[in-house]
Amino acid sequence: MPAVGLGTFGSDHVTPDQVAQAVKGAAEVGYRHFDCASVYGNEEAVGASLEAILGSGVKREEMWVTSKLWNDKHSEGDVIASCRQSLKDLRLQYLDLYLVHWPFPNFHAPGCDVTSRSPDAKPYIHASYMKTWRKMEELVDMGLVRHIGTSNMTIPKLKLVLRDARIKPAVNEMELHPHFQQPELFKFWSRTASSRSATARSVRPAVRNATARPRTRRPPKIRSSLRSPAAMEFTPRRCASSGRCSADRRRFRFPFTTTAPILSALPAIRSAAKRCRPSPGSTATAA
Repeated sequence: MPAVGLGTFGSDHVTPDQVAQAVKGAAEVGYRHFDCASVYGNEEAVGASLEAILGSGVKREEMWVTSKLWNDKHSEGDVIASCRQSLKDLRLQYLDLYLVHWPFPNFHAPGCDVTSRSPDAKPYIHASYMKTWRKMEELVDMGLVRHIGTSNMTIPKLKLVLRDARIKPAVNEMELHPHFQQPELFKFWSRTASSRSATARSVRPAVRNATARPRTRRPPKIRSSLRSPAAMEFTPRRCASSGRCSADRRRFRFPFTTTAPILSALPAIRSAAKRCRPSPGSTATAA
């Protein structure tokens, strides 16, 4: 698994075509890891870009494409069909990784506010989740998916899944950045990944089962985000044009094989952010 990948979420503020163009631009400068999901609403457009990338001479085995099962597709009759739809939209024969996006089978209406709550929402029920997971395992058996994994999980939930799964999750996707580091979860998964089977280790990048997935879509912003693994900008300036792609290529060292500088810098960045935050009632000036 390439240590740095491009996330394709953007349905809240950009069009599917803009995301698709970002995917093509990222591939041109060396990205090979693309993180997708059915709920993003752009897999069909992204699929056209992936087809073009593969048609340009990039080998399929050099690519790593992830997709995710959305919350309203947890039922045993929906898991395989949802994966097949993602494969059709992405124009692929198989996925490198398929994740259960969230551990809860709750429906979210398109465009709903992030603070909205449904009276029909269900808590995590392990027996129900494992029924979903059995179908995820079946996808591996069918050859539609190389690896399966979890996302947005907690340590207690992961312990249960690891205990009961026939095919253990190879990856746990988690939110990790200076303002939400989840150190205990990260340490737990790092230890777990190090002690699991060769299958789990085979998908590990160079650093403790960690990948960086910048939240960005536009090709120029992709490049300004990651000048090098050791000089990652967490809040890069937005750009509207992709004309700087070739000029920015010299700033990179591809392929990215380690996230160690990023991960080791997180505590210091968090501490600096706290020190720099203005206190209530104060004003900040810039020279």
